[in-house]
Amino acid sequence: MRTVRKTALACALSLALVAAAAPAAKADSPAAVLRGYAADTWRSMTAMVDPGTGLPADKVSGDLSTRAKVTSPTNAGTYLWSTLAARDLRLIDRREAAARVARVLNALGRLDHDAATGLYYNWYDPATLQVVRTWPDSGDPVQPFVSSVDNAWLAVALTMAGNAVPEQAAKARALLSRMDFTAFYDPEARADAGTGLMTGGYWPDKPEGCSQETDYAHTGTTVYSTCHRYGAMSETRIVSYVAIALGQVPATHYFGLWRTFPDTCDWGWADQRPQGAWRNYQGIKVFEGTYGYRGMRYVPTWGGSMFEALMADLVVPEERWGPRSWGRNHPVYVAAQIEHGLREAKYGYWGFSPSDDPAGGYREYGVDPLGMDTDGYTSDEERTSTDPGFGDCRPAKPEPGHYGDGVVTPHASFLALRYAGPKALDNLARLRAGFDSYGPGGFYDAVAVRSGRVAKEYLALDQGMIMGALGNALGGDALRRYYTPGGAERLLKPVLGAEEWDARPR
Repeated sequence: MRTVRKTALACALSLALVAAAAPAAKADSPAAVLRGYAADTWRSMTAMVDPGTGLPADKVSGDLSTRAKVTSPTNAGTYLWSTLAARDLRLIDRREAAARVARVLNALGRLDHDAATGLYYNWYDPATLQVVRTWPDSGDPVQPFVSSVDNAWLAVALTMAGNAVPEQAAKARALLSRMDFTAFYDPEARADAGTGLMTGGYWPDKPEGCSQETDYAHTGTTVYSTCHRYGAMSETRIVSYVAIALGQVPATHYFGLWRTFPDTCDWGWADQRPQGAWRNYQGIKVFEGTYGYRGMRYVPTWGGSMFEALMADLVVPEERWGPRSWGRNHPVYVAAQIEHGLREAKYGYWGFSPSDDPAGGYREYGVDPLGMDTDGYTSDEERTSTDPGFGDCRPAKPEPGHYGDGVVTPHASFLALRYAGPKALDNLARLRAGFDSYGPGGFYDAVAVRSGRVAKEYLALDQGMIMGALGNALGGDALRRYYTPGGAERLLKPVLGAEEWDARPR
């Protein structure tokens, strides 16, 4: 219990240092600095919005002049909650916020979608509202796909809008009520444990490559589901959270997610051999394992990135609802990211998460040992990886002698505000002072800290995470309060609070 109380106190202190957004705050106070970040970040979000439809684009150029020609359900979701945060922080008034929300909901009502499930396709043109079938930049064909995680993030935002914008509550709830997440649930995926898992999504038409014929939602209609199932404790857990909160899948499905894979050679391909034991929760067998890194113990994500660990935490109070599990794990995970950036790789900065690549394109970044995947996300352009082995099942490889051009993304520091507030503020201040990393819409998406190259774009996903973190830090956890009443608190909270993980700081 002592560890739990210390963790809760540390989280409270971190938030206290960045909260209390009083109008009289000194210009250099943490609250004032964060309010400045919020105002600039909101500017980038509004620049992404198509003036004709009210939907945001996937990204906008660093000078805020050129929007992408595609958008996604997640983008619509992050813009909706960013609008709520902007209202709460008095960047816009209630009337403007309600109008912006109304335009998004009206556009969503017009989008072509899977009528049988109320679920949306992955890519739309924000100007025409048409499903994207040809990639604008390359001309390559795009096969419509229904993503479980993207629809889950939109469902989160619709729930928030229904609770936070009375004028639009009926419309938001109507869109939400038609979304059927059982279309993604494979009840036999963890037959060994006694529960199921979520698929990554489905194609209405058979794609090239691996797919599985599925009678989704028991409608007699065949779709083609992904061959993989979401089982790691990564950002993909949000689709499980949403489906549980809506009462569409059993709450015990939560226990079917892997904390780590078991410690046998059958799983010897995984990043490292865990320590842990089997336990039983409401009839579901759970291997409660942890990984180790530089004296710390934690439950890993899939790739080792910050958004995998903490994006869901923006809307679900995991550290409060699961004080002996997530409440222990999140601070350790953030500490491990800091440890890697400052002391192991010696970049001088930290915060590794998928982002624009300063060398061009988009890439996953993370801290390799924090992920379950053997080929986990790496922190530098050179893809310097580690392999601690898997006991006698797979020998370890030598540790890297040097890390290359580390790529740091500011949104990772904002996600860490709750668990390392002063360190996150310091990291952001040094990124801004040390590089051409800040523009008219706030922090650009990523910085390669040894070469000094900067990815000068703003992404709706990453800016939305920043607005969400700031809305919580400065607004008394408003985003969580807008999401959790009802099904989430009634159905999800009990299962999050059932476990005790052996997550430990050094």
